[in-house]
Amino acid sequence: MRDLRGLLFRLYKMLLRFRPAKLTIGVRALVLDEEDRICLVRHSYRDGWYLPGGGVKTGESLVDAMQRELREETGVELPETPQTVHGVFSSFREHKSDHIVVFVVKDWSISSSVSPEIAEVAFFASDDLPDGTSAATTRRIKEQITGVPPGHRW
Repeated sequence: MRDLRGLLFRLYKMLLRFRPAKLTIGVRALVLDEEDRICLVRHSYRDGWYLPGGGVKTGESLVDAMQRELREETGVELPETPQTVHGVFSSFREHKSDHIVVFVVKDWSISSSVSPEIAEVAFFASDDLPDGTSAATTRRIKEQITGVPPGHRW
């Protein structure tokens, strides 16, 4: 009986590899201040520093999602639609099909409080990022600062 359960479990795990990936769309922002420092957030539920952003909800535009996520995670308000897209990226890790649009935001103001899911919000110089900055975040910042065309993988 134990062998049968083991076989069924291995079969189940194998079949998971062939299931269609759920398509998700997310947004992130390279928020720059007047000194070209980049805004990063540290979440209360995971380690590391990240560009602010998150998932796009059903019926929500990319811009609306970016405005909502910035307001929730950083208190940043956008006076208008971001005019620059840094890039569009894909991640297929863990059998997912995630697609992330990264906006560049230079015109903004602070006007609201931050969600309790955010442990810390801070601005950093591109050459002095905090320990624990995610690899994808570091790549996006380097691309923006150096002008190197971004790749398409997150």
